[in-house]
Amino acid sequence: MPILFSLILALAFAAPVRAQSTSRDEEDVKATLVAMWAAEERGDVAAYASFIHPDFTQFGETAEYLNEGKALEVDGMARYLERAKNVHTVMHQPKVTVRGTVAWVTYYWTDEAIVDGKRVTSRGKSTRILVKENGKWLCIHGHYTLAP
Repeated sequence: MPILFSLILALAFAAPVRAQSTSRDEEDVKATLVAMWAAEERGDVAAYASFIHPDFTQFGETAEYLNEGKALEVDGMARYLERAKNVHTVMHQPKVTVRGTVAWVTYYWTDEAIVDGKRVTSRGKSTRILVKENGKWLCIHGHYTLAP
């Protein structure tokens, strides 16, 4: 019985410490996505690329197949930003889970831009997976689904 009591006490006192560090990581993960989108909004492809992991993969909004590689993502973003202006994305109802150096975030998004001179909007849901390397969260996978 003393062992069980000790275990319960240890878990009770450890939980708030774990929650505090996780809360900080959760905020850092959300901040990473916001900063990545801010780079996109500024048209700063190099800054955008700094948030993408070398092993990045994604299922795009309408993609039939998995896109693989940071170079493909960064090149695609550069080509998009040649055509798009006034880009703005907003994250709604994010839920972040952190397990050590891996985190995933689910959220809804709305965005807008002027693409080829026409106002374009979209909304959908997304899951992003990030890994923490050298103290920085990097997006390693994205899965995006357009809302009807």
